[in-house]
Parts: sequence; C-alpha cells; structure tokens
Amino acid sequence: MSVKPAPSSALFAGSFALGTLSAPDGPAFPALVTPDARVLDLRVAFGDDRLTTRSILESWEPALPRLRTLAGDGGPEHRPLADFRVHAPVEPRQVLQSGANYRQHVVDLHVAHRAPDDDRSEEERRAEAAEIMDRRAAEDLPYVFIGLPSAITGPYDDVVLPARAEKPDWELELAAVIGRPAHQVSVETALEYVAGYTIANDLTDRATVFRRDMPQIGTDWLRSKNAPGFTPLGPWIVPAESIADPDDLRLTLKLNGQTMQDESTKDMIFNVARMVAYASQTARLLPGDLVLTGSPAGNGMRWGRLLRDGDVMDGSVTGLGAQRTRCVAEAVS
Repeated sequence: MSVKPAPSSALFAGSFALGTLSAPDGPAFPALVTPDARVLDLRVAFGDDRLTTRSILESWEPALPRLRTLAGDGGPEHRPLADFRVHAPVEPRQVLQSGANYRQHVVDLHVAHRAPDDDRSEEERRAEAAEIMDRRAAEDLPYVFIGLPSAITGPYDDVVLPARAEKPDWELELAAVIGRPAHQVSVETALEYVAGYTIANDLTDRATVFRRDMPQIGTDWLRSKNAPGFTPLGPWIVPAESIADPDDLRLTLKLNGQTMQDESTKDMIFNVARMVAYASQTARLLPGDLVLTGSPAGNGMRWGRLLRDGDVMDGSVTGLGAQRTRCVAEAVS
C-alpha cells in the first residue's frame, strides 16, 4: 500500500531528478522527473528497453548533459507523475551505513542504552559520550557497517514491523548515491564520485542492537536493521550539482504529524566527503551504491515512543523531496 505526501510547489531542487516508476500492472522503469511533477520514460528517450536507473549511474558522466537537455524539452512525451507508482529510485549492489555520526544523537543513544549495572548519572554518561565523539572526530574514524539491499523498499510503501521487533525505531538519513567506481579516494576528491543524493529511513530494532549474551562481540546489525522493508528509500535521486552544500541540509521526520527529528547535517561529526572517503578505503564503491550518513537526534529512544501499528512517518530533506510510510504490524499465523 502507498501513502503519498501532499504535493508541494516543487518536488525537489534543480531541474530534474531520477526515479524508478511503474504504470499500473507494468514493469518498473527509469524516469526523469521534473519539479512540476512530469515524467519522461528514459527507456524511450535513450532507446534502450533494458535501461535501469543503476545503468544510467554507471554511465553518469556522459548521461548527465543528456539528462539536462531532456529536462528542458518538456515535450508531449512527459506524462503526469500521478499516473505512476514510485519505487525506491535505485537497486544498489552495496549499502554502506553509518552509526553515531550526529553529535546530539550519540549523546541521546548513549544515555538511552544504559547497561543494567551502570549506576552513573545522566550527566556523567553524557559527558562520556561527548568525550568519545571528540576522540573519534580527531582520529578520523567514522563507524561504517554493511546493510542489505533486500531491506530497501519504496518511499511510500508500508513498512512491516516484525513481530519479533520489540523496539522498532526510525532513523532519517541523507544518503549519497555513488556515480563512478571509488576505491581509496581522498576526502578532497570524494564528492566527485557522488552522482546525487536521496532520502533513507534506516529503521532499527533497538532491542536487538546489542548482543547481551555476547557482550564481547558488540552490535548485531543483521538482526536490528535488515528486516524486509526496513530501509524506505527515495523518492528521488537529485543530482549533486543541484545541491549547493550537502553539509547544510535540514532533515525532518514527523510521526503522525508531530515533529520528532529536525536537525541540520551541520551536526554531523564526519561530513559527507569524509564518510565516502572512509568507506572507500576498504570497499570498492560502485555506481548506484549508497552511503548512508547517519541519523540526527530525535529517535524514538529519545522520546520514549517506539513505532507501532498504524503509525505514519513523514520524512523530508532539504531539496530532496519527501517520503511517507505507514507502519503495519506483521501478521502472525
């Protein structure tokens, strides 16, 4: 089921964005979308029935000027966006996720995840979190881990809350979309490998983040983050050239109309360039891959209010549009 947000005067920044759409009972296709909600089927424009959003990203440098021209044409082949279903904008091969990358968020989680035998005051635990962040920033060591592409769903699709998930939580994030292979790139050149940006909501079951039975192992991201549909993505990939400064964007998440997260990417400990560069030191990033950059303060653990059946999340990032997803409890036979 899809629940689209109310239309706004412009869907996103710039003259066009990429999406993956489908007509009723039709296959998904790569689309050029204009800010006034018009759609061009890029299979037709490029003369390639096998074209996907990812294959466009694999030839991003020559494709970009062609996309600019197509966005300016506005011919009769442009159809209303309302005629189509919106899917996740790309199918990545790799998803690189980041933890603890917003200063205030780290403090809140550090306090919320107090161990049963930790009798220190909240002030002491907040001071410890601040010290940890200062050390991490100085040592240039972001915390990056791997997510599963199978967890991705569309920006308006229902999110099924697994019956086993005791504390499902939201995490709105800015995601960088890679546009050319990147391996061991520098911070100074990292953004040259980013084709564009999109929105991700990296849901987490807080109850399974830490292995209490194996504390020496640490975090368990497989169980806590990778249920099917736990990463609503999109709706669009907005070209990097249309985003003046990815390190100064506003992330806002509303739960049933109430603002829960409202923070600038300025609060990131490691900015987008440092995140991409760091991930590339180990992994070979490929076109279409996602680098999620962490979530700001205001998660459910902060408010003492986790996700429930029927909740509706509205997430937006400056210039990137908005997503809306409804939570549905898993049907248990």
